[in-house]
Amino acid sequence: MKSIGASKVSLSSITTEALWQQSGRYSANSELLRIKDRRESGFLLSPTHEEEITALVGSMVHSYKDLPLRLYQIGRKYRDERRPRGGLLRAKEFMMKDLYTFDSSPKSALETYESVREAYTNFFNELKLPYLVADADSGNMGGKLSHEYHFASPKGEDYIFSCNSCNYVANEELVEKKTDAAAPKIGDSLMFTGISVDKKTAINIHIPNSSAIGVDRVSWDGVSAFVNLHAVKKALPKDVEIDTGIETSTLSFLLSKTTNTVDIYDPTHPNAPSTSSMDITLTKPGDPCPRCSTGKLNIQKAIEVGHTFHLGTRYSVPLNAVIALPDQNLSSPIHMGCHGIGVSRIIGAVASLLSDAKGLNWPRVIAPYEAIILSDQKTNEADTSEVYDALYGEGRNSDVDIVLDDRAGKSLGWKLKDADLIGYPVVVVLGRGWKEKREVEIQCRRLGVKKYVELKLLRAEVLALLEQL
Repeated sequence: MKSIGASKVSLSSITTEALWQQSGRYSANSELLRIKDRRESGFLLSPTHEEEITALVGSMVHSYKDLPLRLYQIGRKYRDERRPRGGLLRAKEFMMKDLYTFDSSPKSALETYESVREAYTNFFNELKLPYLVADADSGNMGGKLSHEYHFASPKGEDYIFSCNSCNYVANEELVEKKTDAAAPKIGDSLMFTGISVDKKTAINIHIPNSSAIGVDRVSWDGVSAFVNLHAVKKALPKDVEIDTGIETSTLSFLLSKTTNTVDIYDPTHPNAPSTSSMDITLTKPGDPCPRCSTGKLNIQKAIEVGHTFHLGTRYSVPLNAVIALPDQNLSSPIHMGCHGIGVSRIIGAVASLLSDAKGLNWPRVIAPYEAIILSDQKTNEADTSEVYDALYGEGRNSDVDIVLDDRAGKSLGWKLKDADLIGYPVVVVLGRGWKEKREVEIQCRRLGVKKYVELKLLRAEVLALLEQL
């Protein structure tokens, strides 16, 4: 954040319903944790801070001369998560770094967006773990430009599509399909019937399916195996929102109470109106890439750990954050961006990716310590101090962050198992080699390294390992 000139702030964990009603997000968000005080005032535990920071900046910044402005915080967020799971991967309370940017024009806001993306790329590169950057749907945040940062993982809940030939990467909400305008109509078809969030509208989804001979209807439980629900949401009228979490057991009763019906057709359905243009079938592995002529799409499960949004005037207009322009007779809403990194989710994601049967494995930049020195109870303090000083090096600020395990009453074997469990990148052991040859043992489980070195070579060997982590 310092690399892009951002200043650190601390915003309240409690915000008001009034601000969210003013921005238009209150009724649309089902993950709000609502609280009431003794006066029955409407308060929320903040799931994010776009409304609050926009209102704050709007009350203090009145001229283009006060911009650009970049404000960030690292703090706790709260959401009424529907399916909390995976420890730190999906929780009702989590730690997040969020950055809010404010600019005086669309051009400068887009330049800021690209500078934030560069800073995020530098940040994720330092972890030295493979990651994906995907074109993403802005969803309820607003705006039309956003990118997600993901770690590929079988424990992830997102699906990322990437081309094996070009640099096209997109999440499941924004993935495109290479369409054939002359594609023939397919006779066999399936229909799924869902319901709107307000339970007033039945939603019939019609798709072609050449393998469904003799089948014309499948239960709602099976819809995700056939239908791209993100595409369905885009195809629905603006005032209709589909309930994707409805239980099939209660659906029939609720449908009997509906007063309206909406039909959504895939363009290749035999009864599709000529106006049907949005493909609502699933994109599958091996489908042609929409951006190049030879590529095929791969699909991976992934954990989202960061997101950048170009918001434009999505929040500054309803919250009246306006500035005077150089021509004093003109004014303009502030142009904004918001950008988040899931701090606690990164910890959970990295733990999930790198752990093994013995314990955790941490990249150098987020390890609690980069190296630990272990010795048994018979090793004297002078020896452990000598090894510590040799690894630390000269000067007041070492480039190796070291901890010495000097806990009394614990055997060397116990300490080794504990070090593996915690996941220190490098373990330095004063064992048999130290007693017999004055050599220390260096272990790096993640790189498969286990060897003895002379004390004078210790520091160089450890730094070489850390550079790879």
